[in-house]
Amino acid sequence: MLSHIHPDNYQSQLAEKTSAMQTLFNGFSVPDAEVFQSEPLHYRLRAEFRVWHQGEDLYYIMFNQQTREKFRVDQFPVASKLINAAMQELMDYVRDKPSLRHRLFQVDFLSTLSGELLVSLLYHRQLDDEWLENSKLLKQQLSKLGPVNIIGRARKQKILVDKDYVTEVLTVKGKQLHYQQVENSFTQPNGKVNEKMLEWAIDASDTPEADLVELYCGNGNFSVALAPYYKKVLATEISKSSVNSAQLNIAANYIENLDIIRMSAEEFSEAMNGERQFRRLEGFDLTQYNYDTVLVDPPRAGMDKDSCELAARFNKIIYISCNPETLHDNLQILTKTHSIEKFALFDQFPYTHHIECGMVLVRK
Repeated sequence: MLSHIHPDNYQSQLAEKTSAMQTLFNGFSVPDAEVFQSEPLHYRLRAEFRVWHQGEDLYYIMFNQQTREKFRVDQFPVASKLINAAMQELMDYVRDKPSLRHRLFQVDFLSTLSGELLVSLLYHRQLDDEWLENSKLLKQQLSKLGPVNIIGRARKQKILVDKDYVTEVLTVKGKQLHYQQVENSFTQPNGKVNEKMLEWAIDASDTPEADLVELYCGNGNFSVALAPYYKKVLATEISKSSVNSAQLNIAANYIENLDIIRMSAEEFSEAMNGERQFRRLEGFDLTQYNYDTVLVDPPRAGMDKDSCELAARFNKIIYISCNPETLHDNLQILTKTHSIEKFALFDQFPYTHHIECGMVLVRK
């Protein structure tokens, strides 16, 4: 199953994706794509594995999504070197520790370019003091690799040893940006490609007297990086944990012109249209913003019709898409008023059919 993951295949698979994207958007007037490559190996900062118990043995497995056939995974070449090192260390340690091994069914890893690691151990049983003591010893063992924290999860249980987040450091335009990334919250999985995405979005931000609105801002990944290139930034996000991280990231990076509002893109559209009033907007004067540029990074479902119509009210739209099919659908609306000025492919997920796209649209 992992035989196709090999550096020799990288350029050919990227060429296939590039060709497929040019074909998909053929119906629109799209410039040639800027293509941003990934590292061919060890690019993925997140990984999740099921755990298989077989007699005295214990090992990671993954499933073929089509056939549901399971296959053993001792090393995972697409994951970061830190994850690969921790995979082996953890399994060797847990294998003969009943309190850590018993009914363990999944292990999740979240690593960073800055060298931190968060490990989540998921169980089909309740965790006790013995588990906690042994997990502290496991943390000591794994900490030989770098800063490590462990989370134990069971039904209605979440135990931290010692925290549930990592701090990523991204280098963007020569500047270091610090981001809190919390377990089970969305973060970009390919750190190096994420840096390229942020730099591309900055290059598209050539109107320093304008204000930026961002929909679906997550933990502030784009907002924090782009804030120095606009007068003011207003960002929206529905996830409470992501908003909390975004607030911390604003402070950690000394950003003073960025506000985050916890609301969905749909709710923000209603507020902009004067259709509803929200207590969460008390203290915000939406009329004070120069609505020149909007950045959207929607989930795989893309934007709904109202959000597309909201985006179309801006002079410039920076659209980051994790699903080219729904981007294609949204362009049916957006290209009525805007022309596509820039097109980019970000190879976040080598050796898979997934690809991230970026488009800059400007008012006709």
